[in-house]
Amino acid sequence: MSCWVPGCPALSMCRGLATLPITCLERAKDLKSRLGILLHRPELGHRMRTSGKLQLSSRWRDSSQEALEWRESFDQLLKSKSGVTAFHTFLKTEFSEENLDFWLACEDFKKTRSKTKLASKANRIFEEFVQNEAPREVNIDHETREITRKNLSGATSACFNEAQAKTRTLMEKDSYPRFLKSASYQDMTKQATSRGISKRSHT
Repeated sequence: MSCWVPGCPALSMCRGLATLPITCLERAKDLKSRLGILLHRPELGHRMRTSGKLQLSSRWRDSSQEALEWRESFDQLLKSKSGVTAFHTFLKTEFSEENLDFWLACEDFKKTRSKTKLASKANRIFEEFVQNEAPREVNIDHETREITRKNLSGATSACFNEAQAKTRTLMEKDSYPRFLKSASYQDMTKQATSRGISKRSHT
């Protein structure tokens, strides 16, 4: 575009562009070309916009179906990633998520193979969850706390077994029944049940 009329916006724009390095102009042209290709492929944009929704809906559908199995046992809930996530969200509403976080930390701890890492991880878990007035202290008795403290002197993958078992029992007897009665869990089971009825009616 060119214009020789004084004060013309196009002339000012051209002068401004002329001062830019050639590499900048080349990059701008390349970007414009790529955008043009995308604009002429609407099906690509549509796929990008809808793929996230499809993944989310299928994930939710799977977890809502799994939800029916979570009420069978606490073990069944802990085996499910979606179940652990849903249970953790519930525990947050009761300000007791540290119990599940400690249990999960112990499960991860058991997978540690390096003796050096085992010792450092053990101390970190003890300081965060077990010791008196720990930042996220779990509800265990004094005797279990002291047994765990002694276990740290020769840390093995089993040094938190007793404390983890006590915390698990507490969640199973106390938090788990309340979770099953919670509005969020009831909503999930209703959706899963209604979806199952809908499927049977179409077969």
